[in-house]
Parts: sequence; C-alpha cells; structure tokens
Amino acid sequence: MSKSRIFFILSLSFIGGVGMASFFYPKILSSSFIYFFFVLAIVLVAIFWKNKRIFLVSFSIIFFAIGFWLVSRKLEMIQKISDNKNFFSGEMIIISDPETKNGKQNFFVKEKETLAEKFFLTTIDYPRFNYGDLILVECQLSAPKNISADFDYKMYLAQKGALRECYFPAKIERKNQQEGNLIYSFILKIKNEFKKEIKRAMPFPESVLLEGLLIGGSAELPKKNQENFSRTGMTHIVAVSGYNVTIVAEYLMMAGIFLGLWRPKAFWLAVFGIIIFVVLTGFSSSAIRAGVMGVLLIWAIKNGRLANAKNAVLFAGVLMLIANPLSLFWDIGFQLSFLATLGIIFLYPFFEKRIIQKNKFFGISEIFFLTISAQIFVLPVILLNFGNLSLISPLANILILPFVPITMLAGFLATIFSWIFPMAGTFFSWMSFLFLRYEIEVINFLAEFQYASTKMNLVWQEVLFCYLLLAMALFWVRSKVKE
Repeated sequence: MSKSRIFFILSLSFIGGVGMASFFYPKILSSSFIYFFFVLAIVLVAIFWKNKRIFLVSFSIIFFAIGFWLVSRKLEMIQKISDNKNFFSGEMIIISDPETKNGKQNFFVKEKETLAEKFFLTTIDYPRFNYGDLILVECQLSAPKNISADFDYKMYLAQKGALRECYFPAKIERKNQQEGNLIYSFILKIKNEFKKEIKRAMPFPESVLLEGLLIGGSAELPKKNQENFSRTGMTHIVAVSGYNVTIVAEYLMMAGIFLGLWRPKAFWLAVFGIIIFVVLTGFSSSAIRAGVMGVLLIWAIKNGRLANAKNAVLFAGVLMLIANPLSLFWDIGFQLSFLATLGIIFLYPFFEKRIIQKNKFFGISEIFFLTISAQIFVLPVILLNFGNLSLISPLANILILPFVPITMLAGFLATIFSWIFPMAGTFFSWMSFLFLRYEIEVINFLAEFQYASTKMNLVWQEVLFCYLLLAMALFWVRSKVKE
C-alpha cells in the first residue's frame, strides 16, 4: 500500500474520532472509551504484528482515539463550567476586533492578570472600543444560554474559546493604556480604514455588498437583500470560504497569463492576492482557513494534480482540528469551507475532462463548474443548518459569478486610488458601482420568482445518508472514467 493511501486512511481515522466524540455529545464522554480503543490497538499489534494490514488498522484505531480524546477533553471543560454567576471586577484586555450590530458591541476579552480564560463581552455601541484596549469592567460572568433551539449559542462561543460571557456590564471604562500585538493592531486599523473608505466611495447597499465581497460577511445587508441572496443561493459570494478564495485566485492566475506571465509566475500573483485578502479581513480564523484551502487548490490546479490534492487538504484539515477540535461539528464555516474544497477536488476533474476541455468560454465554464462542484458537496450541510434549497441557484451563478472578480478588482482599486489618486479612484468607483448594481438587481429579480427556493430541512441521519450516496456515486464515476 502506498504512503499516500496510508496517510489518507490515518487522516480519515483522526477526523472520524473527532466526529464521533462530537456527534454523540453529551452521551459519550467517558475516558473508558478512549482506553478501550488504545487497548484494542495494542492487542491487535501484539497478535498480528507481522500482518501489515492489521498493523495499519491498529494505527488507525490509535489516530481515531486521539481525535476522540481531543474533543472529549474540550467537552469535559465545558461541562465543568457551572451555571452560577460569578461577579468580576478588574482589568480586561480586548483581544478581538469589536463587531457592532443592532446597537451592541461584541468582542472577546481576557483578564489582564492571568490571561488564562477568554470571555465574550457584550455592551452598548458607544463609546466604541478597539483591539488592545485595556478596560476596567464590573459584571456578572455566566455560562452562555441557548435561546433558540435552532442555534447552539453555547457551543458557538465554546468553539471560539469562550466558556463564559459578560452581558452588558454594570461598569465598563477604557483606560489610557494599550495592550496586545502592535502589528496585529496596525493590520486591524488598515482593515477598518479600508471599510470606511468603501462606505465613503459607494452608496448603500452597494458599499455593504462590496465590503462583503472584499472582506467577507453579509450581516450589514438589509434583511430583504439577505433573504434574496439566500433564495437565489448566492450567499457564498460574500462568505469567507476556501471556494470563494479559489474563484478569485483562479481569475488572478488567468489575468496573469493573459498579461504574459508564465504559469508559475501567475500562481505567485494569485498567492499574493490571497495574502492581501487575508490581511484585509484582519487575519480572522475563517480567512486564514480559506486562504490555506485556496492556496492548496490553485497549487493543485497549476500542477494539474487536482485529483491528487486530497491528502494536502486533509492534512490542512487535521492541523486545524488539532488546533480547535470543536470546529468539525460546531463551526459551520469550517464545514462549508472544507466540504467545498473536497467537492472541487473530487468532482471538478470529471467536469473538466468531460465538458470544460470541449467547451471553453472565456473561463466562464471553469468558474461555473467549480461552483457546481463545491455546492453539490455543501448542499446537505446547508439544508441541515438553514433548511433552504435554492432551485434558481444555477442560473443566478451563471449570470453573476463571471462579474464578481471584476467587481472585486474595481472596488479594491477604487479604494486604494481614493487615497493616492482621487480621479482614478472615482473612475473605478463608478465601474465597481455599475457591476454591484447589476448583481443586486439580478439577485432581487430572480428571488421574486415563486419557485426560486423551497424549504427542505434535513436531520443528521439524512445528511450522513446523502454523503454515503455521494461517495457511492463518486466511486461509480471514477470506475467508469478508468474504464
């Protein structure tokens, strides 16, 4: 058996252990399960140590147990947090970029003295706070409560590292002292100035859409527009995902080749574009994850090894789960980004050989089938979490996706030139505005169709069954291709 196949099996075993511990929470947390797996592996090695296949099975069990143990350890910490409220009075350091929404500021903090535990703090939207601020706080610390059955708020904060929250403190006061990383603080200032310049250069809601395209996120879009994006299946264009980054990087590679660059140089142009994107998002965890996935995908596309990139993506996924094992089950962004990347790896080569090579149309066919490949893989998870199946999504993607990279480039240049060459900034602002207006109008128009989308809620058992069918279909397609 090849080393590549062995790595693939061991990685899947680790992810399987993480998944099992997460899926059966809180029913299975006993350490006896972990001991059982380790003992079983040792027994198998002792009895069948000459059998290479049994040896591999034993190591697979060990990797499975390691993944199971990492999740169990985290979940045990969460269960130990009591529901009793503890009064806190002292200094805290803001360790995240504050988000303002619905008249509230939300950010993560740590106690200055120990820096041992992260808390989630919610306060009024004024005065505005920044990353690195040292604040004096008096509040009740409590375990997060799930308000809605559709959203596990407690585990959402837990996978971000916060086990307790401070909700509207009795006292919060900024002190004249800055803490935190100076480089990261500088990057966040650039990001926030970039957002301000976008709002200055564009009217609403085009400015919000451009901000979502360049930095990610649709929270500031009007509710009606958010619903229309969901009905047409276009929410992904403002999501920070590996697929989204790959689309932009693919266009940058095509632009570099068009301008006369060799493919290796065009690849580095695309990598540079991804780095700029990650910087503009303020090095958020979702952007870093998307950047890693995007670089791996365009590297595989550049070398014509997309079908063999699964080990690299699995390795990246394993590293991310080691850093945060709760991501697999409670971070929807991780699920969508990881699955979309796998969809491109496993499905896109089939479309490329059968359709794209025979019907190339200015790169549009590549972008369309990259989208289809990604969306097929993420659809079950979307139906599980959001219960919305967009029937008009293929048409919406065809009409909008070819213009998204041009919109992003024009919007980025408009913002940059507004600082150094205002006349050029105005030109690019108008160019970006026209594309943004077109995209919003198309989405609003398509969303008005009666059967643009339909409600379809799946449960976990149905999701697993969908992926089982998808795996069987992939196996059948690959066997047919080989024949």
